[in-house]
Amino acid sequence: MNGLLVIDKQQGLTSHDVVNRVRRILGLRSVGHLGTLDPSATGVLPIVVGNFTRLAQFYLHAEKKYEGVIRFGFATSTYDADGDAITLPQNVILNAEQVQTIALEFQGVLQQTPPPFSAKKIAGVPAYRLARRRLEVTLKPVEVEVKEFVILDVAGDRASFRAGVGSGTYMRSIAHEMGIKLGCGAHLAELRRTAVAEFMVEDAYTLDELESLARQGTLDNALVHPRKLLPQMPCVTTSEENAGLIRTGRAVNLPEMSRAPLVKVFVGQRELIAIADRIAGTLFHPKIVFLGEAA
Repeated sequence: MNGLLVIDKQQGLTSHDVVNRVRRILGLRSVGHLGTLDPSATGVLPIVVGNFTRLAQFYLHAEKKYEGVIRFGFATSTYDADGDAITLPQNVILNAEQVQTIALEFQGVLQQTPPPFSAKKIAGVPAYRLARRRLEVTLKPVEVEVKEFVILDVAGDRASFRAGVGSGTYMRSIAHEMGIKLGCGAHLAELRRTAVAEFMVEDAYTLDELESLARQGTLDNALVHPRKLLPQMPCVTTSEENAGLIRTGRAVNLPEMSRAPLVKVFVGQRELIAIADRIAGTLFHPKIVFLGEAA
């Protein structure tokens, strides 16, 4: 089986937990995910299966969208609700206009310091492993992009938001830094990822739903149609003769694709056989070849 599933991850599971569960449901080892989602967060986690794990390289910089809640009044060690309080709790009644004004400072290209409890590596070791052992964690700021950050509602000590961010952006860090700016501490109380690249939460399946489909023998219903993957990349349907050349790693002429730098090459409607890059004119060389048919 080659394909892509959109999972609606439940709270408390790591991304690796989800991968392991999908492996058991499908009875396959070749399973991966596109973009880690914190255990306390819920929502979209795209899962790639079989040869489609090779698509991961095209989603390294995928935009993510979130909805969530920031709680003001104290900061935590993990910058979310799972951590220990690291500042004294304060009674806070938020001013909506002030929160919205501060939120404007977190839009655009920013220098952001990742949370100490994160997968960022220090000398090859994930920061969260050092933090759990109470060792010093010093992470350098990195450049991130926040394309949208809108405060939707303010009530008591909590502010709900909607955000669209570039790869590597931590909403936990934004919550923590907003607390610093307001002088009262803050942490991320809730987070739900609503989209990764073209994959939306409306199209996602829970693990229980996926297991039910497997029992019914209708897993194909959960797979994203291959032509919907990487929508910014054009599709071309090629001949069996060209397909034979592509499968052996040889270049082919695709006259209808004179301008595209990369194309998805299909045989028929569903069989994605390769992603090819243009090397000259209308001559394309397979960058990735998918052996076998897409499920």
